Amino acid sequence: MTEGDEQGHSDLRRTIKATAASPSQCSKMAENSTLFHCLKEEGISVALTHDTLDARSIMDEVRSPKAGAIVLFAGTTRDSFDSKPVLHLSYESYPPLALQTMLSIARAIRQKHSLTAITIIHRLGVVPIGEASVLIAVSAPHRQAAWKGGEEALEDVKEKVEIWKLEEFGGEEGGIWRANRDGAAGCQSG
Repeated sequence: MTEGDEQGHSDLRRTIKATAASPSQCSKMAENSTLFHCLKEEGISVALTHDTLDARSIMDEVRSPKAGAIVLFAGTTRDSFDSKPVLHLSYESYPPLALQTMLSIARAIRQKHSLTAITIIHRLGVVPIGEASVLIAVSAPHRQAAWKGGEEALEDVKEKVEIWKLEEFGGEEGGIWRANRDGAAGCQSG
């Protein structure tokens, strides 16, 4: 790690503490993380991390006595793409912009579907086969709003958030960088 990297990590940790609301799951996760970016406001939490995602903690983040339903979506790395074996996926983003986009999506979805709470967390860096790259949890008084809100949040995240993925195939083919969208064209890596 270079001196500039250390300074950047220090600045990010200060930013995390400034943007997280009071002592919260957001700041607790940041303290135990190698690199974590988070924005939080009442009923909404969005985050980017290099750590393994924890579905239970994300569900607990949206749990409320006002909610009769919690829906969790977990997007995982599969072992193939277009009949080619995938070694792993790797995700990169520009966190300040990606977090603001995620927050905007969460606000709109929460309001549109009258959700009690919504949490969106996306993993960055290498994500091995079978591990989660994105978790979206929503809670609502009734299941229909939770189902619709969760699905719409996923589609908006895939369509709009500034996250790019590298699909590593190994061998001579290497990998392909593409926007984190279904059907997005890619370009050969390195």
